[in-house]
Amino acid sequence: MNIRFLFKEVRIDQRTKDYVSEKVEKLGKFFRSFKKDAEVFAEVEIDLDKKGKFRVEVMLETPYQKYRAEDTTESIEGSIDSVYEELENQIMKDRERIRTLQRRGGRSLKKKMTLDQSSRF
Repeated sequence: MNIRFLFKEVRIDQRTKDYVSEKVEKLGKFFRSFKKDAEVFAEVEIDLDKKGKFRVEVMLETPYQKYRAEDTTESIEGSIDSVYEELENQIMKDRERIRTLQRRGGRSLKKKMTLDQSSRF
């Protein structure tokens, strides 16, 4: 997974950067089941507004879909945790939709299939 960081008006230490990259890397596990060599690009934007709150935005780009989430809280860690949960929900919803469509297609084929009367089933 390729991760690109953008910092606006904020400096973060290495520990926080490692925490953010670890959380984003965890999201990559959801895409390994789709395709083994699928390349996932992540863009993390961290911004400090005038009120002293951190805005964290994460955008994931896969070969099939784009996912985006953002949150503004008092700490970077709190923001990245809520962004992680939101992205996880989006990905799981998309996976369930794909799984449902595949099953529905299989049922449709099964209904259209006819067996010969002389078959041994």
